[in-house]
Amino acid sequence: MVIRRVLAPRIDFGALRRELGLPEVYPEAAQREADEAAAAPPRPTADRTDIPLVTVDPPGSRDLDQAMHLTRRAGGGFRVRYAIADVAAHVRPGGELEEETWRRGQTVYLPDGNVPLHPRILGEGAASLLPGVDRAAVLWTIDLDADGGTVAVVVERALVRSRAQLDYGGAQSDADAGRLPEPIALLPEIGALLTARGLRRGAINLPIPEQDVEADGDGWRLVLRAPVPLEEHNAQISLLTGMAAADLMLAGGVGLLRTMPAPKPEAVQRLRAAAAPLGVHWPDGVSVGELLVGLDPGQPRAAAFVDQAAELMRSAAYTAFAGEVPGQPAHGGVAAAYAHVTAPLRRLADRYATEVCLALHDGREVPDWAQAALPRLPAVMAATDRTASTASRGAIDLAEAVLLEHRIGETFDAAVLDVDAPTNGKARPGRPPGGTVALDDPPVRARCVGELPLGTRVRVRLVAADPVTRSVGFELA
Repeated sequence: MVIRRVLAPRIDFGALRRELGLPEVYPEAAQREADEAAAAPPRPTADRTDIPLVTVDPPGSRDLDQAMHLTRRAGGGFRVRYAIADVAAHVRPGGELEEETWRRGQTVYLPDGNVPLHPRILGEGAASLLPGVDRAAVLWTIDLDADGGTVAVVVERALVRSRAQLDYGGAQSDADAGRLPEPIALLPEIGALLTARGLRRGAINLPIPEQDVEADGDGWRLVLRAPVPLEEHNAQISLLTGMAAADLMLAGGVGLLRTMPAPKPEAVQRLRAAAAPLGVHWPDGVSVGELLVGLDPGQPRAAAFVDQAAELMRSAAYTAFAGEVPGQPAHGGVAAAYAHVTAPLRRLADRYATEVCLALHDGREVPDWAQAALPRLPAVMAATDRTASTASRGAIDLAEAVLLEHRIGETFDAAVLDVDAPTNGKARPGRPPGGTVALDDPPVRARCVGELPLGTRVRVRLVAADPVTRSVGFELA
């Protein structure tokens, strides 16, 4: 599902960049280190360039973290080869480049260009798994049985070469036509197996369409896009690798996990209570994740239910440990222990978590520079997560306000996604009743004042749209 509306005039996202204090350039000393690393790229001893890996990313991506190759195993099951850009091989511990990546934490994406974690000569060049060139990588080889269960894991530094850079839309068209390239021909089959295993564990995946702002000539367009099936299958390979990494860490007694509490029973009960009024049939014995898989978020009542279910997915964090295993090591959405290791070009934590996995797999001591970083990473990642989230939301809010600023007083069709929760059974003092609505066209999501019936379609009137404050408001028409 894609809904688009061209925005005009051209939007200036500079104020948002300045407000968040996003850096414009890399410091000279850090850039010099990156230039030197790119001029003399590492060449690991293990040569795996014979494996015909491919990448699958959004169109136009240059920071390519992952490449894969999938095969059947003799006797049944599958072999997943997943190459991850070896960023640590390019960044000297203790250097100016490492220090600057700690200040940035992660790549921040804005419609008019990203603010990269690494200088582009590395992140979009010498360290990126671009097609047709040899690259240093950390290669995960994960063997699965016929049901998708992991039976063996090997992780090593290796020289690899991607054969092609695919994008999700084109790859999905190939999948629909039954002509996926050989390296990923098994992705739909393996992805479906892994998804089914996750649902049996109790995993939860929210089918929420992604809202984004894209350049369109001299203007911009607001886009609402649901992920294609192949994108979800690709995510399962990343989750598989993250779970393998977490198992290595827990067995070795040191690491950095991505954790989140499992949904509390009372929260699940509240969600179950919301199902019937929204017309969502929830059979006994069906988990939240299994129920969500069968819903169509394009339908107002289902969209409202999915919005309510999002309340279960809170408090994700990074948990570092050494010696004593965390009392709560799992990620509630994954329903298993899980670690971030598959996006080191874009996320600082992955570089160090990967180094831990390499050492543990080889039976070596974790390097001091990596182990010393672990306890510092949760705070840095939490802060930069907030910055990245604020940037993304702020860009969308600005685009919505610019799109609608000259349409005050117009009415629109919308679906009611959420309504204000009362405090102690009463409305909040001084605040009129209201909630959140999602417009059909343009794809705007904003607050609306009025007595809103959850999960229904309504007509709403635009009463405010201010690009300066990046705010939009509606009232029930």
